[in-house]
Amino acid sequence: MDHLTIKPFPKDFLWGAATAAYQVEGAYLEDGKGLSVQDSKNHSTRFHDTSVTSDHYHRFEEDVALMKELGLTSYRLSISWTRIYPDGKNLNPQGIEFYRKLFATLLRHNIKPLVTLYHFDHPQALQDAYHGWYGEQMIDDFTTFARTCFKEFGDYVEYFMTICESNNVVLYPDLIGGVPAGIETEQWRFQVSRVMALANAQVIKCCREILPSAKIGPCIGYAIAYPATCDPKDVMAALNEDEFRTFYPLDLICLGRQNPTVVNYFAERGRDIRLTAEELELIKTAQPDFIAFNYYQSDVAKYCPENTVETQPEFNLEGKKGGYVYPQFPGLYAGSSNPYLERSDWDWEIDPIGLRLAFRKLYDRYQLPLMVTENGLGAYDYFENGQIKDDYRINYLQQHIMQMQLSISDGVQVLGYYPWSFMDLMSTSNGYNKRYGFVYVDRDDNDLKTLNRYKKESFYWYQKVVKSNGQYLQQPNKQELA
Repeated sequence: MDHLTIKPFPKDFLWGAATAAYQVEGAYLEDGKGLSVQDSKNHSTRFHDTSVTSDHYHRFEEDVALMKELGLTSYRLSISWTRIYPDGKNLNPQGIEFYRKLFATLLRHNIKPLVTLYHFDHPQALQDAYHGWYGEQMIDDFTTFARTCFKEFGDYVEYFMTICESNNVVLYPDLIGGVPAGIETEQWRFQVSRVMALANAQVIKCCREILPSAKIGPCIGYAIAYPATCDPKDVMAALNEDEFRTFYPLDLICLGRQNPTVVNYFAERGRDIRLTAEELELIKTAQPDFIAFNYYQSDVAKYCPENTVETQPEFNLEGKKGGYVYPQFPGLYAGSSNPYLERSDWDWEIDPIGLRLAFRKLYDRYQLPLMVTENGLGAYDYFENGQIKDDYRINYLQQHIMQMQLSISDGVQVLGYYPWSFMDLMSTSNGYNKRYGFVYVDRDDNDLKTLNRYKKESFYWYQKVVKSNGQYLQQPNKQELA
């Protein structure tokens, strides 16, 4: 559907950028902070080291000043659980003080914080005690952490996200500590999905009691699935991917219902994943104010016969096209590449129109306001002659923002946009080889160097987009809308 009239972005649109604590703060054991599951992965690959990262913990005032210069009206960050509760149980006042100072600095520059309560980094002590999100106790421990955040930071924060990408952490277990020995992967997946849904509901109810005027919602990662061909078997495979990967967990969190196809699929294989009536009722009473979703790429799904050997997805670690391992889930779907789209060096398909499709599907299904809380291009950036020319990132973001504006013109209620990331940070699977930021951080995976900050070309471009509330994109010399 083409539009003769493109609607402007709302006047109160949240133009932001995003980071996560373990990827940007560093200071991983300073001022009383405890060990998180991410800290425990230090040096598990040559990329993963949380000890310093971008040193935001010591340089946050400098970084917030850059956010102000960029023109951000909002900043999405996560609170490190182990700064607040180092062992998951005992409060650390120094952690409270750090975030108070950070929030006060943001508000002084008229930047609204959007706070992610959980971004893959729960206390290692809770992982050791009961396998983290696999254990029922996680519901109460996470609620205790969230309640403290609401009480301590409620004067500063208007928007909260509960759990980042609850659907993707079950697809990629190693993101949050892995599957414990002796537990079957699918058993782990649905127990974690259940525990996260119940914890999400408890935290939303807690927020309503303590901060009735705050806005809170879940966050998912959404890679919309296309059928590999118009063969009905491939179309069914794409529907399976959408329903199993995205809509099952989101239906549970937002609607308090379990997708019957998913329930029946596992029942036929001897696994009962049904929640009790009481659990579903609890979830229904904790309706979110919005849905946040992270969008980088789309997927392709093809028919996957029952006798296929199961293959779990694996990230491309080398940044050379062809290194990604596509999943094969017998009887459901198999992943494949898209011949109509360009790919990044890490095999992520670049699909701006897919963002508009995601908006339309999510808004029609849930009728809740939406915000994009991650969207960006990971790439090799080069610091040459005092400049970082990242026109490829500008092109990526420009096309996606244009599709977001078309979604608004379609009638979708969009609250805000938070590209990943404000500054270069430790990519979970690729370290500092894979950069996303508007701000270049002078370091690499082998050398901390100066850690100085430098503005990329994309910084100045996004500055114009934000200042004009998106109108800069509509100048005559800008790329035509798709």
